[in-house]
Amino acid sequence: MGRVDVGGRMTRRLRVVDAGHPEDVFVALRDALTGGGDAVLPRAGEAQAGESTAEEGELVAQNVALVIETSGSTGVPKRVALSADALLASAAASAGALGGQGQWLLALPAHYVAGAQVLVRSLAAETEPVYYGTGHFDPERFAELAAGLHDGPRYTSLVPVQLGRLLDAAESGSRRVADALRRFDGILVGGQALSPAIRERSELAGARVVTTYGSSETAGGCVYDGTPIGTTMVREVEGRLEITGAVLAEGYLGDQKRTAESFYERDGLRWYRTGDLGEVDAHGRVTVSGRADNVIISGGEKVLLDAVERVVKEVPGLENAVVVAAGHPEWGQVPVVVVEGRTPAGLATIRRAVTEQLGRAAAPARLVEVPRMPRLSSGKPDRLALAEVARETEA
Repeated sequence: MGRVDVGGRMTRRLRVVDAGHPEDVFVALRDALTGGGDAVLPRAGEAQAGESTAEEGELVAQNVALVIETSGSTGVPKRVALSADALLASAAASAGALGGQGQWLLALPAHYVAGAQVLVRSLAAETEPVYYGTGHFDPERFAELAAGLHDGPRYTSLVPVQLGRLLDAAESGSRRVADALRRFDGILVGGQALSPAIRERSELAGARVVTTYGSSETAGGCVYDGTPIGTTMVREVEGRLEITGAVLAEGYLGDQKRTAESFYERDGLRWYRTGDLGEVDAHGRVTVSGRADNVIISGGEKVLLDAVERVVKEVPGLENAVVVAAGHPEWGQVPVVVVEGRTPAGLATIRRAVTEQLGRAAAPARLVEVPRMPRLSSGKPDRLALAEVARETEA
């Protein structure tokens, strides 16, 4: 337990905790953040084939308090090592941006950085979090738990699909869900872009939504509504976003090569090269365009699939659509729209909307309707599975 002296270098052991019991993760994190306990790796069940996993009892640097193990939506495995200082700096920056510390409702998996940070923020605020638990996200259960939050600042962190389901329930006549949306002093929404339609519906419902941008490498969200929080600074280098500040991870466990590729020092500052394209204006406001690895060449032209997806989501009935790439015998690759269930929008309508904003090369070639959208445990769409669906539907 705790510190281990290895050849004069202080280390600590890594403790794997079942993320299905977030209250256990909470206790383990509390011990880790004091400096006396083991570092914590929350894990959901058995590791998936191909994932790079850490082992119980593995030695890590003394300053590492949390390890987030993820394969993400692209399938590239990572073990992100976060220090206690980075986690607490993130929690302090979040409280400053939201207007104070408070009580949190955990509705995300504890093995994802956004879920783990709900626990860290609760520890920093010395409040007891309320746990949603496992299973399918049910707006009525969420509302019931929200009603049990104490008086004072109340917060939660969601992904867009969860917020969309809450709005659907409220608009369908659930007064309890409608009250729950208004009850929070801040609803952080991250993990993927929030469509303008859902943002507008949230405002009409009286929900105080804050969009976040960040990753495991930045201890979670470090940009709120386009503005960097705390000591975070963001810049654009050759179209790609780079981030510096107290929230940066130590690197990737057991992968010095990837650490060196993603983190570097310049002029006394340590920077993280993100995988995201974007811009930073003269006032420091950040706009994220999409993933740098989510660009295809269609008919000789570059097409940013994230940009296509944003336009598609503005079409009524397609707020939760996902755009992936598929092969094409003539154009090389083309965008394909995948939507859950039946949609009133036809392919011609979608192509017209995309062409008007992004040009003909970006117009989706197909519309695929699936009975249920495959998702990761975080609630994000499983883009690898969806890409396979798109390939299977090729004419």
